[in-house]
Amino acid sequence: MKPFTLEEIAAACGGKYVGDAEKKQLCITSVERDSRCIKDGSLFLAIKGERVDGHDYIEKCFESGACCAVCKKPPINVQKPYILVDSTLEAVKKIAKAYREKFNIPIVGVSGSVGKTSTKEMLYAVLSQKFKTHKTEGNLNNELGVPLTILSMPENTEAAVIEMGISDFGEMSRLAQIVQPTVCVLTIIGCCHLENLGDRDGVCKAKTEMFKFAADNAEFVLNGDDDKLAQITDVNGKKPIFFGLKNSNRYYAENIKNNGEGGVSCTLCADGDKFDVVIPAIGNYMVSNALAAVAVGRILGLSDEQLKSGVEAYKTVGSRAHVINTGRIRIIDDCYNANPTSVKASLDTLSNFDGRKIAVLGDMKELGKEDLKLHFDTGVYAKSKSDVVISIGELSKELAKGAKGKWFADIESAKPEILSQIKDGDTVLVKASHSMQFEKIVEFLKANF
Repeated sequence: MKPFTLEEIAAACGGKYVGDAEKKQLCITSVERDSRCIKDGSLFLAIKGERVDGHDYIEKCFESGACCAVCKKPPINVQKPYILVDSTLEAVKKIAKAYREKFNIPIVGVSGSVGKTSTKEMLYAVLSQKFKTHKTEGNLNNELGVPLTILSMPENTEAAVIEMGISDFGEMSRLAQIVQPTVCVLTIIGCCHLENLGDRDGVCKAKTEMFKFAADNAEFVLNGDDDKLAQITDVNGKKPIFFGLKNSNRYYAENIKNNGEGGVSCTLCADGDKFDVVIPAIGNYMVSNALAAVAVGRILGLSDEQLKSGVEAYKTVGSRAHVINTGRIRIIDDCYNANPTSVKASLDTLSNFDGRKIAVLGDMKELGKEDLKLHFDTGVYAKSKSDVVISIGELSKELAKGAKGKWFADIESAKPEILSQIKDGDTVLVKASHSMQFEKIVEFLKANF
């Protein structure tokens, strides 16, 4: 970490420092919320969760080397300094904001209804060709994850890519105040979190809260193929930079060819320059993600050679459009999350593969009052893109109706049908909201095929 003293931390969060006065000048080595990750010099965040209260582990953390704790209530056995606050979660946001302000580097904030993580990983691959780049790990994109991501930036960080996920109004404002992005990237405005956001206009309003708290002279890189984002003509006195598959965008693509497991080949076009790439991933949407990264790379001074190398260095993460070839079938493991926009994109990807196409789909959560219609419409689309549709979950009854496919209440009851329908040479898409635990289906398929 950059030097960050206990005195600075207490001042940043408005907490009460309790301990030896001379230790106020101690610099922390890391910020941890998990007692198992404590190192010598760590600052421990005592956060009360649904099942575990971090306050119960303060003494253990002190014994493991923590130099200080941020907590809502004092430790029972005071061994080392602590900072007393009204809310540890609110405190860590303020601490992260203060730490971010120690860096005068490009920080890219990434959001959108679909493609946040894959775009973040593409940006990381590209920017790493020139900079020592820091990125969001895993799913640390919320009001705790974003501060922890900022606070884990090494001292020698030269650029950062921060994923910012929200589900309600006001959340993006709070995240953006911490991140203060120098480049704002928005992917797609889709149908997600509609229980809180109402409709796509609400989603757009919530996502674009990022703009208000962007750094001075920030750039804004938006998907021009998205009808909502394409309407934005001015942000903080600047014209947005648009990317997308359409040639009306400043950054667009030509000669797109899907090669299944061989990736997607295309020509990326940027301000009159063109270069050919092979993206090591599946789906046309990855071309759009690559264009976003190229646009940001151009802003930050990367050469075309660096841009090409970065795009071709992309790696998928987790259960996001990950192709597993068992030798008998191909599994598209895309079960990290789902909404109508992302499911349709995955079905488009499925349709690019040779042979029979099987879609195993599940409930899409947080879609609000239109959830049944959205499931039905997704089912209709699934029928047009696949040979067999198997749907699982209460909401997916409507998906099954739209697809004229088989419906099952849970994964266990669906397994016999999955086994009977899938044949050697098939490609199987597995996708649902994360809470549906469709990773169990992926493991079942791997074990049986």
